[in-house]
Amino acid sequence: MEPLTWTGSLSGLNYIFYFVVGLLFLSIVVSTLASLVPSSGSRAVSADGTLAADKGASGFLNMITGYLFLGTIALVLVYLIAGVIMGPGAGIFGAMSRQFLPVWIALIATFAVSIFYKRKLGLYGKLFDSTVGMIGFGIVMFWVFTGVMGGVFDMLVTHDSLSQVSGMKNKLPGTPLRGAEEGDYQWFLLGGDNLARDVFSRLIKGSWVVVQIAPMATIFAFMVGITLGLPAGYYGGKLDTLLSFLANLILAFPVILLFYLLVTPEIVLTGIPNYMAIFLFVFPLIFVAILLNSRFYTQPSLRTPLLIGVLGVLGWLYLSLISTDGYAVPDKIWGLPSFLDGFDIDDGVLVVFVAVVFVNSPTVFRIVRGLALDIKTRDYVAAAQTRGEGPWYIMLWEILPNARGPLIVDFCLRIGYTTILLGTLGFFGLGLESESPDWGSTINAGRRLLALYPHAAIAPALSLLSLVLGLNLLADGLREESLRD
Repeated sequence: MEPLTWTGSLSGLNYIFYFVVGLLFLSIVVSTLASLVPSSGSRAVSADGTLAADKGASGFLNMITGYLFLGTIALVLVYLIAGVIMGPGAGIFGAMSRQFLPVWIALIATFAVSIFYKRKLGLYGKLFDSTVGMIGFGIVMFWVFTGVMGGVFDMLVTHDSLSQVSGMKNKLPGTPLRGAEEGDYQWFLLGGDNLARDVFSRLIKGSWVVVQIAPMATIFAFMVGITLGLPAGYYGGKLDTLLSFLANLILAFPVILLFYLLVTPEIVLTGIPNYMAIFLFVFPLIFVAILLNSRFYTQPSLRTPLLIGVLGVLGWLYLSLISTDGYAVPDKIWGLPSFLDGFDIDDGVLVVFVAVVFVNSPTVFRIVRGLALDIKTRDYVAAAQTRGEGPWYIMLWEILPNARGPLIVDFCLRIGYTTILLGTLGFFGLGLESESPDWGSTINAGRRLLALYPHAAIAPALSLLSLVLGLNLLADGLREESLRD
């Protein structure tokens, strides 16, 4: 069987693609240089007699750049659609495009439903009025769907991400599988690594590690930061002084050093990460309990059964999260019995998860505290106090909703920051197992032969770059729309 080229039968289209991309790059450079030239700011008279800014040469260049950008996107779509239809006949890109077919379907369905109901979806719906926001959302959701479908359901992988295949060590992208049997996928689409494992499958599995840890750990960090930051900013006084001191104490450590200490085997053996998990993971329960109690305080007939039901489920999830083999801390503190334990998290993942929450919580606390200090002086807060509302009702239902814009933007940026931290940990071989397919570990393994076989390191590096770029674009779109809200 012949090796696959990158574009296969579509190679004739490459010349058009290179030409359009070259023109796009040239137009961006010319537009940037033209923007440095002072403009006279002349005005044009419209047909209805109104005045409008004359766009001149700068506007013409921007228009050309826009058309070239759309042309580039159209050509990329041609590669993807033709790849879904032709499969390996369209080369490596075509084969990968067909493998990602479930992801494309999920993305199209998500965008179609979101755009159709966008006027009813609040700030999320307004995101689809922003081109930058939609691009960022599309990139992020691509990796989310890839992680879930590839990591949980094994729908996208072509080979076992941990299995070593004889004769495939350091093979280039598109190399046919040696000794392939019936039912085996015939190629290593992105080549083999230094242990003869499929780089493409490891890339898919690695996305699940990132999707699994970064957003969830960021949510937990926000639960901790909001639960402590709101009362610190609202009440002030000794509570604020104490919590601010503790936050500053944690932030005084260099982040990388703190991460390094928390995930080193010697610290893990002491059980410190388990104690931290017991303490930090209880904050979502506290937050939800306070949220529901403050909202339905005047309706005890509804509040009590609601609290029992919700906290019962969350309590079981909390105990399942911290318990392994019947222990919350190995050989020291009992946890949930094994027959009630709903799921177990890998020890390495749990340690990294706890470290991410612990490092991010103080920063979130400071942001929430600062917003609460500002918003508590607003008129609508004074009106709520005059109505006799309780402090927690005011904090959660008056202050927090009005702070959502900056918090949403920070949430998106923090996921990107956490993703980079995870990659850094994996690169240094900390936290996760050495065979883990996470992108950081894969980059570290591939860098040793970077000069000879760069594909093993470049593929996960580009994936990490694209995910963080998508999160930053998504944050920009949300910030733009939240300011208009």
